[in-house]
Amino acid sequence: MRLFNSLCLALFLITGSLCAQQVYEHGYKVKTGDMAPDFTINEVDGKSYKLSDLRGHVVMLQFTASWCGVCRREMPFIEKEIWQKGQDKGLKVIALDRDEPAEKARELVESTGITYPIALDPGADIFGLYALKKAGVTRNVIIDRNGKIIFLTRLFKREEFDKMKEIIFNELAQKKKPE
Repeated sequence: MRLFNSLCLALFLITGSLCAQQVYEHGYKVKTGDMAPDFTINEVDGKSYKLSDLRGHVVMLQFTASWCGVCRREMPFIEKEIWQKGQDKGLKVIALDRDEPAEKARELVESTGITYPIALDPGADIFGLYALKKAGVTRNVIIDRNGKIIFLTRLFKREEFDKMKEIIFNELAQKKKPE
């Protein structure tokens, strides 16, 4: 009987800890309306700052990797249709290169022609704040001026990309909302 009770307690504790980590659509651990988890950004050029330092800006986090074909296909569209048109309006775009050394990230920048910053995410620790680490890498997180997540994408689908652009530029047109 003691063994049975111990097993029941262990099962309850395991189940409870698994349920404590809510997983949403497409392997995300966050959802629109959540405050964006804070972390330190370490750009390949040596700049270091926290995501929360960017409050007052609309932020696009692009999770990427050099080996990701979908990411590579999406990056020129982000560069031309979002970054080039939004950088002077208060937009910050940061590519977060998952599990790769700085040299690989620099090669990715060169081969795709992007001019927005790229930062390193060793161990996919930043990625793991937003999505399950085993989930696919091609995803974007859009954060409003107050640090709240307003849009999430997965993969590169033109219709979803256009909706993301609309949300970004609508947010850029708004004044900072009171917290």
